[in-house]
Amino acid sequence: MADIIRLTPVSAFADNYIWVLHDTTHAIAVDPGDATPLLTFLATQGLQLDAIWITHHHADHIGGLPALAARWPQLDIYGPAGVEHVTQPVMAGSEISAFGQQARVLEVPGHTANHLAFLWQQHLFCGDTLFGAGCGRVFDGTMAQLHASLQQLAALPDDTLCYPAHEYTLSNLQFALAVEPGNAALQARWQQDQASRAVMRPTLPSSIGQEKATNPFLRTASPEVASAATRQAGHALAGSEAIFATLREWKNHFRAA
Repeated sequence: MADIIRLTPVSAFADNYIWVLHDTTHAIAVDPGDATPLLTFLATQGLQLDAIWITHHHADHIGGLPALAARWPQLDIYGPAGVEHVTQPVMAGSEISAFGQQARVLEVPGHTANHLAFLWQQHLFCGDTLFGAGCGRVFDGTMAQLHASLQQLAALPDDTLCYPAHEYTLSNLQFALAVEPGNAALQARWQQDQASRAVMRPTLPSSIGQEKATNPFLRTASPEVASAATRQAGHALAGSEAIFATLREWKNHFRAA
């Protein structure tokens, strides 16, 4: 019988997760910004690292690559072309073999211009594009790109599980509640995720269905979200992209009460 594949979050820095897909002997790591906690986990579990998937080039996602490549010189490191230490550049439509299944690469620019996501079975490793109840800031991508990328992810099946790279859910939920305080699903998620963090459990993975019900950046068609964005902008907003951009700028400066 084939080993069961597990997905384990390895904590790094203040709030990063290095997601590890593994059976009892082999592992794939996503966005190892720090080699030390990952090496400790692999040693404790008796795992060999076979591959790394990189979503984008920020230091807290690639900082561990030199040490990991030194430890495993034949390591396949998949990620955007031009990212330092990536040995296997991939793009939209690329497929990667992982535990007898094919992972599909999605291009989801916005947070960065060359951001990728990896979809393996129903598991979506979305880096800093989609967070629990939120989304990434725009750095060297554009608002239009990030909006389109989130729409692409929202079109995935509702039972798709989302594995962002940061534990930002509670702060994102505070913003979401300021935008859409009448959303009962959002209120329930706030209670549930507060309880999880109180005992140091991750709030992740979430699901595409949950994000569509509670994440304001996927809810620009909601009248309450659109009204809140319009009030924030101080003028009428023409369409979903304008609502999205207003929400993202609002979030950039939001401080919970």
